[in-house]
Amino acid sequence: MKIFTDRKKGPLNKITDVEGIRVGHSTINDGKIKTGVTCIMPHGGDIFKEKLIGASYIINGYGKSLGLIQLDELGTLESPIFMTNTMSIGEVLNSSMKWMIDKYKDVGNKSGAPNIIVTECNDGVINDMRGLHVKEKNVLEAIENISEDFEEGSVGAGTGMISFNLKSGIGSSSRIIEIKGKNYTLGSLVLSNFGKIKDLKIGNREIGRQMYLKSKEKKEGKDKGSIIIIIATDIPLSARQLKRVAKRSAIGLGNVGSFLGHGSGDIAIAFSTANKIKDNTFEDIRILREDLLDEVFKACAESVEESIINSLIYSKSEISKDGKRIFSLEDNLKNLGIDF
Repeated sequence: MKIFTDRKKGPLNKITDVEGIRVGHSTINDGKIKTGVTCIMPHGGDIFKEKLIGASYIINGYGKSLGLIQLDELGTLESPIFMTNTMSIGEVLNSSMKWMIDKYKDVGNKSGAPNIIVTECNDGVINDMRGLHVKEKNVLEAIENISEDFEEGSVGAGTGMISFNLKSGIGSSSRIIEIKGKNYTLGSLVLSNFGKIKDLKIGNREIGRQMYLKSKEKKEGKDKGSIIIIIATDIPLSARQLKRVAKRSAIGLGNVGSFLGHGSGDIAIAFSTANKIKDNTFEDIRILREDLLDEVFKACAESVEESIINSLIYSKSEISKDGKRIFSLEDNLKNLGIDF
């Protein structure tokens, strides 16, 4: 299944097409335990001592993510970004804090406490979330596994996720943007866990409605899921500009059929690798001229849209903790005899 084939992408079509970014997973898949941790390392240097400019945007605030208050107040990102299930955010924060303490001897003393970003979605339909199965070893494994070419689909934090009543998880994509004759990259990564099947759209085709009408079991219910959206670019942008970019991720959500439901925690985080903030009295930073942002906005919307679709395309059918089969997009289309 190929989509958006006429648009210019990075060589991997992943967030790691932005130079320096790496992504790692720790996957737990054992019977009713289907969950994990995903780590996004924002650059290849020392993220705590060489902070990046960043911002978040709360599209719909039904979520429990950690670290967003300081991110928006100071406009700087100083830690990896972690993803996990809702009830494991405390363990991930605690374990990543231990990792930071081991790595930086001044943490909690001369340099204060780091602001670690931990995001979440609820995987309780597939995973025994109440068992609190994510442990310190999984956080460390996700950090150790960071690489440029990472898996998508039912891996890491995406192991137990469902979108549009189909199996989903981690999805990513990228876009190349030309500004004044020079190429830049914008990439996105999503932890996708939202939506109802009859609302799903792919490339403006109402494929979800087709599946819904052909299915013997009409799945209704409320949209109780969430999505975490990470947007990265090597374009020099300010924190205010990055928040503006993050807002445009809602267009990508709408294009696949989301209406930003009451029970959906839709959180976007955006950062730029172009400027590194060090311990200087004054920082010299470059930012893009405001009226050149339109192509960045468009790239963000397109990339987020494709990342969500990729989270479905790369996921495999799974059995829920109650023994119910959650079909992948591919398997559901085959079962219903729908060509795509």
